[in-house]
Amino acid sequence: MKTWHRILLGQTILGAVLFACGPLLARQSAETPQVVNAKIETRAVNGSLGATLESIKAQADKPEWVGYSVAEITGDRTVCCGNFNDSYGGCGTCRLEKENGVIGTTTPKDATGGTVELEGSRQLVVLFRLEGKQVMRIREASENCTLDAGGLPFIWLTGVKPRESVALLADFVHKSSFEGHGEHEIGQGALSAIALHADSSADRALESFVAADQPEQLRKHASFWLGASRGKSGEVLLEEMAKSDPSPEVRSQVAFALSVSHEPEALNEMIRMAKDDKSTHVRGQALFWLAQKAGQKAMGAITGAIENDPDTEVKKKAVFALSQMPKDEGVPKLIEVAKTNRNPEVRKQAMFWLGQSNDPRALDFFEQVLSR
Repeated sequence: MKTWHRILLGQTILGAVLFACGPLLARQSAETPQVVNAKIETRAVNGSLGATLESIKAQADKPEWVGYSVAEITGDRTVCCGNFNDSYGGCGTCRLEKENGVIGTTTPKDATGGTVELEGSRQLVVLFRLEGKQVMRIREASENCTLDAGGLPFIWLTGVKPRESVALLADFVHKSSFEGHGEHEIGQGALSAIALHADSSADRALESFVAADQPEQLRKHASFWLGASRGKSGEVLLEEMAKSDPSPEVRSQVAFALSVSHEPEALNEMIRMAKDDKSTHVRGQALFWLAQKAGQKAMGAITGAIENDPDTEVKKKAVFALSQMPKDEGVPKLIEVAKTNRNPEVRKQAMFWLGQSNDPRALDFFEQVLSR
């Protein structure tokens, strides 16, 4: 009996230890990415995140990487080596020391057996490459990526507050010109990392980047992320930009950003831009991106522009937009325009795009025209 008592006691103690360690092990796996080919050191943030990075940077004569994780905004996406995919899948291995370092991609297994992950990563890994006591690069990755550090030292920071992360990255954004190379890459990395933070401070930072007094290039780049990752709050800001930004170039980029938004109101704003924007360039761009969305609302806006827009160039762009629609929708409308539109330039444009379609209905139409 004494032997059984000892066995039972041992099992009880073991179970208690495993129960106590379980949450800790889960937290470690959730917070720490898979890092290979690296000399890894873990440090807790001492004071503020900015001060901690500064102290590490002051010692970084040779190349090294510093990283941490924060909650990632919800959405079906995978980010690996700074490459953004608007759908969830396996990341594979990200070679941090390569320019475009994705060397393998794992896909969820279904027919072949295995585990299918139903939701994407919810932790974002933010990475800084240091050298010569400077930040040389900023990259981000989803937590399901394997990071290959190329044999360099890799410092993993714990206890990072999302708001401090946004503030630190925003400083790099404001210091970047977003033109050319070098600083442009650092600013882009910081901007995309901010856009993927789940914290509300990211919304406020992006709002500050698209203010009318900010550089035009920054407003253009930030508008993309408002549509691609910020959901309803991003769509609302894009609507404001579409109505008030003084630059036609920025507003045309807003039309594209609205096209990648999943918010239903985004389509309505694109239609408004196609009809009402004072710039012919913006109206044309809005029509182009509407064509990529397809659907009855988009078709109505495009055909409305062909009939009603006062500018012939916008009408021609609307005809081109018809050519980008699915053929069963676009080709019949192109034939209708070629037959009935009163503007000869518009009819000529419709004929041109019908000729490019290689659609049998277009060939039948040409035969009818030539046989008259």
